Amino acid sequence: MTDNARRVAVVADAAHYVGPELSRLLAARGHDLVLGDAPAELVTELESTGATVVVVEGVSSLANAESATALVNAALETFGRLDAGAAASGRIIPGRFVDSTEEQFQKILAGCMMAPYHFLRAVVPPMVEQGSGQILVITSAAGARPTKGAALYSAARAGATMLVKNVAGEVAHTGVQVNAVGTNFMDFPEFRVATGADDPDVRAQVEAQVPMRRLGTMPEFAAFCGIFLDGTSNFTTGQFVAYAGGWA
Repeated sequence: MTDNARRVAVVADAAHYVGPELSRLLAARGHDLVLGDAPAELVTELESTGATVVVVEGVSSLANAESATALVNAALETFGRLDAGAAASGRIIPGRFVDSTEEQFQKILAGCMMAPYHFLRAVVPPMVEQGSGQILVITSAAGARPTKGAALYSAARAGATMLVKNVAGEVAHTGVQVNAVGTNFMDFPEFRVATGADDPDVRAQVEAQVPMRRLGTMPEFAAFCGIFLDGTSNFTTGQFVAYAGGWA
């Protein structure tokens, strides 16, 4: 255990999606970090800012209950505390409901429901015992409205968001904050593959669906997430905010 007054944050997957940018932001705001599967070059970059970085390997799939537990244990064993935890999960499997299969639904539930469940089960108890903490679960704006061509995904995402709200209500009196942010139309590989947006013509069609007429970037999304994690705002819990350029 280190003798350290710095805040400690877990970023469950520091290799994908907003994980790298969120890690950079939290390090810049004075956090030591426990990172899931962080690339070596990112670790070097973060340590150059003065952050202590602990990497836990093989935990990128939070559908495995042991992944979140390993991250939390690393934080408590190394730093003796856990002030913030962020997790993004989910698997995009597009398609119409009438063409769907039970196998697809099970895969979506594992990524979109079981993963946040396992993360919350691991992170919430030590924060409750500590009497403080901030948790952000990144779900999807598709859970905020019916989503054509993604019925199963939309439904599972809505369930994850409601899970966050229920957990937040249970633990609000302890000083622990639990919130959700849901994205759509973000510029990252999985979304572009799912929508075909690597093709410029298709991308133009996708962007035309967004009121702001573009895809969101990871640096700006990390900046938005920061307020839910960095200890500067401690009076909001049980909330869901869509981050989708006005689509939801």
